[in-house]
Amino acid sequence: MNASPVTSLTINKGTCYAVFAYDIGWSIDLEGVTRRITADRERSRLRHKTRAPQYFEYRPAPLRLMQEGGSLSVGQYQSIPTVEVMVYDFGAVTITYRFTLDGPFEGLLELSESLYENQPLLTESRKRVEQLVQAIYPSIERPKIAKEVEDYIIFSIESYSPEQSLPLWTSRKTELAQVLRGERTPLADQEIQDATSCRISYGVGDAALIDWHSAVIFGKEMDDVRAVLEFANVELLEMRMLDEQLDAALDEGYAALARRPRLLPLPGLHDKDTTHIAQLQVDGALLFERVTNTLKLLGDQYLARVYRLASQRFHLEAWDASILRKLETLESIYGKMSDRATTRRMEVLEWIIIVLITISIAVSFFPMGGH
Repeated sequence: MNASPVTSLTINKGTCYAVFAYDIGWSIDLEGVTRRITADRERSRLRHKTRAPQYFEYRPAPLRLMQEGGSLSVGQYQSIPTVEVMVYDFGAVTITYRFTLDGPFEGLLELSESLYENQPLLTESRKRVEQLVQAIYPSIERPKIAKEVEDYIIFSIESYSPEQSLPLWTSRKTELAQVLRGERTPLADQEIQDATSCRISYGVGDAALIDWHSAVIFGKEMDDVRAVLEFANVELLEMRMLDEQLDAALDEGYAALARRPRLLPLPGLHDKDTTHIAQLQVDGALLFERVTNTLKLLGDQYLARVYRLASQRFHLEAWDASILRKLETLESIYGKMSDRATTRRMEVLEWIIIVLITISIAVSFFPMGGH
């Protein structure tokens, strides 16, 4: 008996969001950006699936800019000319391209595969970031566009036909796993299970499947879920950046600690090293706190669970643990350097006292006056 063929599906309404996150500086004055940018702009807000206090949101709210641009081709899909730019106060920017989804469900795999590390979009998005930095340069503290970029793909499907007896996230796991991984090669059962394991639903007609390369969202009015996923991607970028900065700071700290002290150190020499290490430590701690405290979802249990799933998939807890451990190591290095500087100062003072005592004793052997 032959197996029944898989029903062909058509996406009636949906959007693919290709998100590129960049770090452009230490911090951004959002009010200053508002004064300098003439494009359509608004402060981003989260809608809530449940009745939640409105103060559980972004702190402060990022600035959303809408820019007009040419349409880009990715396979058989064309991007919408309007590009969304999100500016965060802790120095991050996201560039989001949107592609209309309407056609065979099988086309998602082609689009996912084509968007995997898509070089034309990477080049175009970096060019937009460079233009943005030029426009808002005075509003950026320590402006510098990092080489690293975090890209993420979100497929949002609002409706499809024909209606299925089982939801797609149950009946089409194999195809969805390939879309999530951007992988045309047939996947093993374990890989399919892993790719589709981070799934969450609020109602019977919606679901979000979250993976490290992309996410697939089913349902209407899912912008809040998309916003949380985009922020988690930005947070991953900032954690990577901060981890690299702390690595460099630790190297500087180890080098300063291993440096052989001079026999007669110049005044303030050790203070300069300890002050520099302290500044690196404070910068790292402040950035870590700003990023991790920007999004407040404690009042919305559903979005909080979405964020936890995204954090799990992006391994944000592991990044957090690594950063905290390096901050503690930097604190230990600073303490050792501070103790060593104090010891050296005490040694110098002891030698000064010894020299003064020696001089006073020597002077006492010489007669005063001409008698």
